[in-house]
Amino acid sequence: MTARLTGDAKISTLKNDRQVVNFSVAINDSYKAKGISEVTKIVTYVQCDYWVNPAIARYLTKGILVELQGRVGVNAYTGKDGEAKATLTFHVNTIKLHGNGKQQDNNAKIVPMEADVKVPADDLPF
Repeated sequence: MTARLTGDAKISTLKNDRQVVNFSVAINDSYKAKGISEVTKIVTYVQCDYWVNPAIARYLTKGILVELQGRVGVNAYTGKDGEAKATLTFHVNTIKLHGNGKQQDNNAKIVPMEADVKVPADDLPF
């Protein structure tokens, strides 16, 4: 899937010292129904987790366009109001960066919008 981050990625550390990068993306789509002149816009939000290398979180900032490969899932639960709810989840295996989000510091790497950059887990600059 290709989508934009809705906020900066967060790193969580589990009891066994494993780290996971959590972030959310928005997938924008639109369609025009037959016989209607208005365009209907749809936004789908997906909660993502990435376990391969937490150092990538530095590049996963709000607004960045990313291409993700992995496994889709659903998390069903009952809300505080007693209503059944669900979230779409995505277990990310591969991340490709396709542009800039907000820049966190002056040393952050700038990736041109037209670039197709894959950041391998063992080739990060830090």
